[in-house]
Amino acid sequence: MSILIVVAHPDPDSLTHSVAARLAAALPDDRVEIADLAAEGFDPRFTVADRHSFLVGKDYPDDVAAEIARVERADHIVLIFPVFWWSMPAVLKGWIDRVFVNGWAFGVGEGEGIRPGLGRLTAHMIPVAGSDADLYERRGYDAAMATQIGTGVFDYCGIRRGRTEFIYDADSGAAADAVDDVIERIADAIRD
Repeated sequence: MSILIVVAHPDPDSLTHSVAARLAAALPDDRVEIADLAAEGFDPRFTVADRHSFLVGKDYPDDVAAEIARVERADHIVLIFPVFWWSMPAVLKGWIDRVFVNGWAFGVGEGEGIRPGLGRLTAHMIPVAGSDADLYERRGYDAAMATQIGTGVFDYCGIRRGRTEFIYDADSGAAADAVDDVIERIADAIRD
């Protein structure tokens, strides 16, 4: 079992980074790799080279090929990110846009439809939300995120859905009480 934790927050002192570090500490040391997209300077911009790769299903830019190799090493991937405008930060969206590519994460062929390519992978999410759970439920933000990421990315690529555990009330400081439980539930899901 190998785990790739993908962190998308520009502040290394953020709750998001703290959650990632604590989750990594709860899992076997030799099985965890952390991709800190902001610290590593991942470029989320979809370029002409990315467009070419999409069209031909190969010839991936070097930085994309390196990220594909990271995901290939993993059995589980955990996306840990702050909720920005009821979605993921641009760096994480760009990582998904550029890395979950045609020819690898999925295939598109004439008359064949979509061929999911990542059925061996299980994905988990820990969105860190500034608002409370009631607001997310009342406005449907939690359901929207499940549709956008779960259906739109994971299902499309054939990735098995693991656990999604929101950490609510991050802006008020009340989230600290929930972090241990969230980490335990995600770590248990990975170990099962």
